[in-house]
Amino acid sequence: MDGGAFGAGKAGGAFDPQAFIRQPQTILRFVSWVFSIVVFGSIVNEGYVNRVDEVEEHCIFNRNPNACNYGITVGVLAFLSCLLYLALDAYFPQISSVKDRKKAVLSDIGVSAFWAFLWFVGFCFLTNQWQASKPEDNPLNEGGDAARAAITFSFFSIFTWVGQAFLAYQRFQLGADSALFSQDYMDPSQDSGMPYAPYTNEEDATDAVGTYQQPPPADAFDTETQGYQTQNY
Repeated sequence: MDGGAFGAGKAGGAFDPQAFIRQPQTILRFVSWVFSIVVFGSIVNEGYVNRVDEVEEHCIFNRNPNACNYGITVGVLAFLSCLLYLALDAYFPQISSVKDRKKAVLSDIGVSAFWAFLWFVGFCFLTNQWQASKPEDNPLNEGGDAARAAITFSFFSIFTWVGQAFLAYQRFQLGADSALFSQDYMDPSQDSGMPYAPYTNEEDATDAVGTYQQPPPADAFDTETQGYQTQNY
């Protein structure tokens, strides 16, 4: 990463899939991606049940459709966000502008912190609604495992997104690597073969060019010799 900015090397380098996969932020994004699939997949597949005497299905979380909708919405959007930032991480080393890299890192911090907050809200909301669920609303105890899985992985998702925000903050602290400037800089006086010429004072310079001559006095310009005649009035 030497000579780069915000945790990535100089722009234009070849993409290394192995190094990309081993990056901590890549691992956390992939884990968050899997957790989001578990959350919204569990609710979509088994989060809606019905009693024997009912035809219409209802949300397993205390018959509250908002709970199921929240879990599905947050899970799907988190799934898409993970894919988006995985693509951004892969493209990040190709960004040549330090300002654009800074904007990308700042957006990563904000989005990761925002999703950590949404998962915290989702965990509290789903847990509360699951505890408030009545046994008579689900006499066959269907979807219990799915509800517990959604709650559990909502809780885990809080820490994976907090971890992403923390790693992005570390990248922001790195800033523009000083090696970007120091490696390419070379003191001209240390450049072999092109040393600076020794300093010479004004007297040495005039001697090298020739003897310095004073300018002619102002009265040397005789008006009469120049053909100029005064007019007497």
